[in-house]
Amino acid sequence: MRYILVNKPYEVLPQFTDEAGRATLKQFVAVPDVYPVGRLDYDSEGLMLLTDDKQMQFRLAEPRYKVPKTYWVQVEGEPTEEALEQLRRGVQIKDGFTAPAQVRLLPEGPAGLWERSKPVRFRANIPTSWIELTISEGMNRQVRKMTAAVGFPTLRLIRAGIASLTLNKLAPGQWRELTATEIQTLKQLTAANLPGETAPARKKPTERYDPNFEQKVAARKAAQAARTGGKFGASRGPKSAGSGRSTDGPGSARGGRSAGAAPRGSKPTGGSTAPRSGGRPAGPTRSGNGSSSAGRGTRGSR
Repeated sequence: MRYILVNKPYEVLPQFTDEAGRATLKQFVAVPDVYPVGRLDYDSEGLMLLTDDKQMQFRLAEPRYKVPKTYWVQVEGEPTEEALEQLRRGVQIKDGFTAPAQVRLLPEGPAGLWERSKPVRFRANIPTSWIELTISEGMNRQVRKMTAAVGFPTLRLIRAGIASLTLNKLAPGQWRELTATEIQTLKQLTAANLPGETAPARKKPTERYDPNFEQKVAARKAAQAARTGGKFGASRGPKSAGSGRSTDGPGSARGGRSAGAAPRGSKPTGGSTAPRSGGRPAGPTRSGNGSSSAGRGTRGSR
């Protein structure tokens, strides 16, 4: 298993591919088959954890495990104590009511903070301030929406910590492997037997697994095909063995008048095959009582 900590730079996607050609983590972390734990917005910076441990990846991103994430937030204006208290109690945003957060005002900017690749746009007549905010949820752009809800829009957002992991001296674009102690701490934090926390329950299958399911399906299909074939055979049998009546109309080569049609010859229909053969009927037909001889008698009397 691989566990990697990376400082994602500003305007870098928190993924390894992008059809639009924007910068991604692939340009900084040349390690195959590792995936981000959660997300960090394109216009945000700071700590991201990458791993191929799927169980840990899910649990660290799952809000029910209440994994704390700490952010340094540069806001427009000077937050009042009332605004900070609102953040501590929780605020209403578009996605819902946020859980209580840990908030403190930073007298100065974070120590050792790097310059952003694109400078923040300041308004000359409005000062800016830094706060440190810790939450355990994962709503879309939650921190930005929280500070805006109390009247202090976010100008710059840096994730400084995930649980016990911190940026320390990791520069933008740099990454390192987690130590064995750090990995163990994360596993303990997301263990299923944490007080008040349980692993997400898996849905029970609605039907028991049958190892012979495919064979049974094939047998049912074969039986159905046999029954269908029997019905067709039974319906066609009498037509082929009986009067030989055709559904294609008079003069059809399919089941045309045969020797079995002679008893019905006394009823002229004009549909006998003899006149259509191109020659006169044979002698036996001429002397008989069939429809062809009756037809010639009629013509001769005209």
